[in-house]
Amino acid sequence: MTQDHNIDPVTGDHLKEWGYRPGKNYPDLLRRANEMRAEGFGLGRIRQDLERAFPPQPPQIALREAGAVAFHENIDVGHPDEEDNIGKVRQTMTELMRTPTIEAGAVMPDACPAGPVGTIPVGGIAAARNAIHPGMHSADICCSVMITDLGNADPKAVLDAAQSVTHFGPGGRPQGKRFTTSLKLLDAFRENPFLNNPKALRMAQEHMGTQGDGNHFLFVGRSRATGRTAIVTHHGSRGPGAVLYKHGMSVAEKFRKKLSPETPKQNAWIPADTEEGRDYWAALQLIRKWTKANHNAIHQATVEAAKVGDVGDRFWNEHNFVFKRDDLFYHGKGATPAWDGYAADATGLTLIPLNMSEPVLVVRGKDAPSGLGFSPHGAGRNFSRSEHRRRMGSVTPEQMLKAETKGLDVRFHAGQVDASELPSSYKNAGSVVAQIKSYDLAEIEDYIDPYGCIMAGDIPPFWANRKKRRR
Repeated sequence: MTQDHNIDPVTGDHLKEWGYRPGKNYPDLLRRANEMRAEGFGLGRIRQDLERAFPPQPPQIALREAGAVAFHENIDVGHPDEEDNIGKVRQTMTELMRTPTIEAGAVMPDACPAGPVGTIPVGGIAAARNAIHPGMHSADICCSVMITDLGNADPKAVLDAAQSVTHFGPGGRPQGKRFTTSLKLLDAFRENPFLNNPKALRMAQEHMGTQGDGNHFLFVGRSRATGRTAIVTHHGSRGPGAVLYKHGMSVAEKFRKKLSPETPKQNAWIPADTEEGRDYWAALQLIRKWTKANHNAIHQATVEAAKVGDVGDRFWNEHNFVFKRDDLFYHGKGATPAWDGYAADATGLTLIPLNMSEPVLVVRGKDAPSGLGFSPHGAGRNFSRSEHRRRMGSVTPEQMLKAETKGLDVRFHAGQVDASELPSSYKNAGSVVAQIKSYDLAEIEDYIDPYGCIMAGDIPPFWANRKKRRR
């Protein structure tokens, strides 16, 4: 036994110095430490004994100073609305960059705020070390677009066929009308702790072949380069992804409380090198497979319903996801990966929809350093949906639709026109295209000019309809 001539008792200051955070276990720690002290043990031996029996928590990580990590801006101001929008994007990105894990950031030409200050904006990219942030891919995990070349098929026949087979709105397909879900994929869900729950498994089957609501769509047009008809779908991982997001945020919150309580809840993270981190990363890859299968199912059902005989290339890309590159995790919230081999099924080509009256861009990524290797995912907004409705004044949605989509076959699954999805609610498409070129974010290889589309629109959730019926 090593004698220590300093007989002062062990205090809370000693425990803090040894890495223990004040908490409910402090009295027990102090009691054990001072019992050893009374027996003549030195402080070094007492510390070793406590650390073996009660390992201290890792030190808490503080937020970085504002401005300590810079971010790239790939966006211009050409209108007062854009000036206000960019100011808000800059404010939220500056706060986001204080997150301890983030090492780089960027915003795209389609950037717009998406929550409280400090929340990653739409059109935002954040590169994190050893961290996956569920809040930075949002609940709409793997929101993505897929295109299929349908040869010389009649666009109207394709749109009619697509309308007969696709499914918009909340919820899934009823029993008897469901699409087949891979049993192998469902088995993989069951083997992952983030996806092995009755709700995720049920939704993986019910939501296959569905597209959701809001800004999700099914678009039919013609290639400007070849004249061939094409179908483009836009949607995410639906119910299974939403369940994963909720579970992921819950796990991230537990880590946040231990590691970095100062970090806002929406920026909580799961350390990638933990068991939870490895399982979450694996779950993301399974959700990606499910989402791709969902797009494929709708495209194939349309091909069969329209009796298309000349089917060409089909490819897709996600724009709400996490991508690992070298030793960093790149979180793209409404941003499209634009480097070769970002995924095993990447073709080098990606899609950028603009709005229902404009072409879908087929682009080849240029891995621009200023974009952290990303390009935009669409046109974005300069103001909110409610602000757009306010600016309409006395103009009806039907009048606005007629004026803004002249000559196009635009259908709203919800039945009524959702004005917040009309072209005027989005940024100027020409301006976004010009910025893609000026910032050298992608090379445009083709334009899919619109024939028409089916838009999900603002579909009230089932509980809102239930309340309305009761009234």
